[in-house]
Amino acid sequence: MGSPFKLVFYADNDSLAQVAANKAFGRVEQLNEIMSDYRDGSEINRLSAQSGSGKWVHVSKDLFDILAISQDISAKTGGAFDATLGPLVQMWRHATRKGIFPTNEEIEDAKKRTGYKKMKMRASSQTILLTQKGMRLDIGGLGKGYTAEEAIKELKKLGITSAMMDAGGKIVLTNPPPGSKGWKITVSNGSDSLKTMDLANVSLATSGPTYRYMEHKGVRYSHIVDPQTGIGLLFHVRTTVISPEGTLADALATAFSVAGIEQSKKYMKHFPTSKVWLVEKQDQRVADWNTLD
Repeated sequence: MGSPFKLVFYADNDSLAQVAANKAFGRVEQLNEIMSDYRDGSEINRLSAQSGSGKWVHVSKDLFDILAISQDISAKTGGAFDATLGPLVQMWRHATRKGIFPTNEEIEDAKKRTGYKKMKMRASSQTILLTQKGMRLDIGGLGKGYTAEEAIKELKKLGITSAMMDAGGKIVLTNPPPGSKGWKITVSNGSDSLKTMDLANVSLATSGPTYRYMEHKGVRYSHIVDPQTGIGLLFHVRTTVISPEGTLADALATAFSVAGIEQSKKYMKHFPTSKVWLVEKQDQRVADWNTLD
């Protein structure tokens, strides 16, 4: 999925530890084959290839479940999160890698092939219809959180109750390490402010353009694409979300980054069990919204 996965856990013996690690990373690889847009033959890419065909495509339970979660969050955030942004993500990823800013025509063409309402789902038959030709799904905004959750489930099946899975900054935690009150997690606002917390039995996701961005004519654009403009975010600095589930934390870190502070405050009513620390630049000043305390 384009990110390193790190697993830390406490087991009674090394034999159990080896079995547990194999089970957890086996599940990660299974989901990578389903959800990674980096792999041509992945299930999600095969589904995207059927866009505009008029066919309702039967998909695996994992893919159906994560897309159902995605659609729910899209509706609750006014499209700030959107799994159909694949054409824009591909365009922006290529532009960032090559250092060539996309043309207005390229941006508009990609935007026309996006929109979460263009994806239809039937739970009764576990099928999906992508209504417009050229659509491409991209669940990079919640896939790592979902995968981290699923890996932790494999450990729990073996009786392992103290674990941490870090999937490229999307972290799922269970009980604290032995003898401690929590996993020590340090988060940053992207500049000089740090916060260290003892956390357990929650999930956390952080998103920001610290390492992945594009500079064009003296302006820095985030790797996170704005569905409205079709290009990288301009004002986002850093978002951290703590939620009960990894999938939700991952998706909200993206959604709140796109929505910004004022809109995110409105959307929070839909997610009462989550907390957020969002930092953005507004008119040359830094705005900070922190509910993590």
